[in-house]
Amino acid sequence: MDLQPHEQHDHKDGRIWLGLAATIIWVLLGVVYISGNVGWSSFVRLPIDDMGTFLEGAFAPLAFLWLVIGLFIQQTVLAENNRELRRTNLQSEKQTLAIAATELNARQETFFKIADNTRKQLGAISGMLFISSQGPVGDANYTPEQIDDLWKQAASGDFEVFSRRFLTMEIAPTDSLKNLLFGTEIRKNHSNNFIVGFDRMLKLARECDTDHIIQDSLIYSAHGLLNGRMRKLHPEVNFGDISVTDSNAYLERVGSLNTEQENSHPD
Repeated sequence: MDLQPHEQHDHKDGRIWLGLAATIIWVLLGVVYISGNVGWSSFVRLPIDDMGTFLEGAFAPLAFLWLVIGLFIQQTVLAENNRELRRTNLQSEKQTLAIAATELNARQETFFKIADNTRKQLGAISGMLFISSQGPVGDANYTPEQIDDLWKQAASGDFEVFSRRFLTMEIAPTDSLKNLLFGTEIRKNHSNNFIVGFDRMLKLARECDTDHIIQDSLIYSAHGLLNGRMRKLHPEVNFGDISVTDSNAYLERVGSLNTEQENSHPD
């Protein structure tokens, strides 16, 4: 268990005080020994070589003692530095994760603002395409009054009303959805603009959606489903498939995780 700073300081002071006490006791024993066995007058008259040998032998244990104490104190300081470094690394990691989460949230907020405007734009494009194919200038399947009602729904916030109409309409045998989407130059331009707008919005979603939740919700919306049909029916461009979350693979993964948890925690 990690020691608190004051406990670590007291622990080091205790070893120093122990060393000082041992040093004082050892010096006193040396004084007693000289006084009782050698005599200070004889000790003072010892040749320099003999006195040096005596002092070397007398203080060698003290030198070893303080060397050991110094090593233990150094180990304690290193351990404290390592603990502080680990705490700093953990704090840095938490700050990094917090910054990444904040950045992701900021990108998602920016995306939703852009996506709202893009959905409005796609609603207007699909409305123009609907008028071109189903209004008086097209097949005249809808009266101006009916089209006005659809525009009112779009203006009230239902931006996918025209996309849903394309997805649910019954197409006559002599007609086809491809003709409704690309039959004239105007329709093709509207459809191309729709594809470009939706694909750009989807690209932004992938950049701020690590779990692909936003991406899947866009793809399976009315705009997303109409975009998928436009891509498949495009007369000039062979689009690749848009990747979505594999539901079967997800369910199998969840099932295997639940099985592993049940096996690791049997009743």
